[in-house]
Amino acid sequence: MTYTLHPNFPTYFGEPQFSFEQLFNYAEHIFNLNQITVNEHTGTHIDAPLHFSEDGASVDEIAVSNLIAPLCGVDIAARAADDADTRVTPGDIRAWITTNGDIPDGACVAMHSGWANKVDTDGFRNFDGEAQHYPGFHVEAAQMLIEETGARSIAVDTLSLDHGISADFATHYAWLPTGRFGIENIAGLDRVPAAGATLVIGAPKHAGGTGGSARIFAMV
Repeated sequence: MTYTLHPNFPTYFGEPQFSFEQLFNYAEHIFNLNQITVNEHTGTHIDAPLHFSEDGASVDEIAVSNLIAPLCGVDIAARAADDADTRVTPGDIRAWITTNGDIPDGACVAMHSGWANKVDTDGFRNFDGEAQHYPGFHVEAAQMLIEETGARSIAVDTLSLDHGISADFATHYAWLPTGRFGIENIAGLDRVPAAGATLVIGAPKHAGGTGGSARIFAMV
């Protein structure tokens, strides 16, 4: 469920956020070693509560119990194909519950928009010169999950928990300060069922981190 990170991976700001330099090579030193420079919010990564709150939990403080999560995949790909600015709504979540049952405690509710098909193209960021255009979570959907379920994380297969044209990051500000976390640029949602899989989230553990690249996989 994780993209391979490389210097040209799409970023929210449109500029490269990952680089590496080889400091030692096998021919000269009999071992290889690279030094990497990376923005915390690059590639498949976690948004910790601290990312959008003054004193929320940093990425190293996320409870391990929340890093093994029942996966609930909400599929809006058909709608997103016609409307890049669409969002996961409370209605989408209620439809998922009607089909699959209650959202389990500790769940990760993931938006499957089909955006993974665009990952190595300009269409992933989909910037029109003024704003980005891609799906995300409506703030009302985030609020519903907070108030009515025990979900502990949400995930998107796009660059942001908020849809691309958002100017206020309403979903980030509603979700993260509650102590919950987010996952952006998750991969492989087309290969897992809507319900029944378990997500294992390999969160980074650097002190004070607002997020960080993650290695994530699903057990089906």
